This record gives sequence, structure tokens and C-alpha cells, in this order.
Amino acid sequence: MIQIKVIREKGRYKTFTIKGHAGYADPGEDIVCAAVSALVINTINSIEKFTEDAFTCDCRDGVVESWEFTSEISAETELLMDSLMLGLSDVQKAYGEKYLVLHC
Repeated sequence: MIQIKVIREKGRYKTFTIKGHAGYADPGEDIVCAAVSALVINTINSIEKFTEDAFTCDCRDGVVESWEFTSEISAETELLMDSLMLGLSDVQKAYGEKYLVLHC
């Protein structure tokens, strides 16, 4: 199961951590893992390209494991994070908490 933990401070996103694997299908064929990866990577790339907001990112073996905003975030990043959370919530609803759990 993929576990995602989101921490907010003063109503703003602060940290985002991802652990585990969905286990929905064999590696390379797991659509839950693929959906989560696509949503997360697109969000990080969008924050980098479209905002000035600073963050640190921990990646291992090409997989994003966590990131932390190093200062207050803009309204644009807040919207991108809200969009990420909507997408992840929809994946969780579609496939169940057996494969993806969100801790917000």
C-alpha cells in the first residue's frame, strides 16, 4: 500500500511524504503506482516551472519520497497542491484504501 502524509502549518502545505508500493499489480504494470507517480511528478515540475516557491526534494532511485517547502508558498503552489490532493483522493476512491491511504 502507498501511504501519503501531508503536513500543513497555519493552513499552508509544508511537507509531503510518500512511502510504500500499491501492490495492485506486478511492478511495471501497476496502474495505481503509475497514477500516483504521474500526479506527484507533474506537481513538482509545475511548481518548479510556474512558481518561485522554494522546496527541497528527497528522491531515491528516481522515485520521489518527500518534499518540504522552505518558505511560505504562493497561491499558485497552494492551487497546484490542492489539485494534487484532488487527484490522489480520486485514485484512492477508485481503487480503495487497500492500495492508497492519504493522511492529511
